[in-house]
Amino acid sequence: MGRMANIGEVLGGILLAVFVYSILGKISAPLVIVFNPFTWVVLYFSLVRHEAFGAVMGTICGLLQDTFSFGVFGVGGLTKTLLGFSTGFVARKINVIPPGRNFLFLLIMAAAELVLWKGLVVFLFGERPGLGGGLLLVQPLTSAILVTALFQFVGRKKEEVG
Repeated sequence: MGRMANIGEVLGGILLAVFVYSILGKISAPLVIVFNPFTWVVLYFSLVRHEAFGAVMGTICGLLQDTFSFGVFGVGGLTKTLLGFSTGFVARKINVIPPGRNFLFLLIMAAAELVLWKGLVVFLFGERPGLGGGLLLVQPLTSAILVTALFQFVGRKKEEVG
């Protein structure tokens, strides 16, 4: 039963990310620059399931995000894999449960992933590091706020139930 629940959570998270990303893109293209549901899924599952699970989720979500873009396939998969692994690894080593610490940690991790992604695109393909009119710089902040809120909400619900 536990294994099936994990698979259900994973599929639910991935499908929700695809759905939200698609809806945001239909509403307004800049919304997918500011809000990245694939990052949310990777960060959340890395916090609750740790590095191996985070790395797998990062690979899946990164490659799915790459399919939505017009860029080169694989860069998002690589950076999200590293995001998932490193977030899960560090979260297992230090206490990131308090909301303030959780927010700061997620902000740092999301910003690091964004810098790595942009750096790889510039290095590998010689593209200029476009920032979507500055909107891309807001993405780590929105990711940290939303994942911290979700993590705290789910944690409280589990305490109420258990």
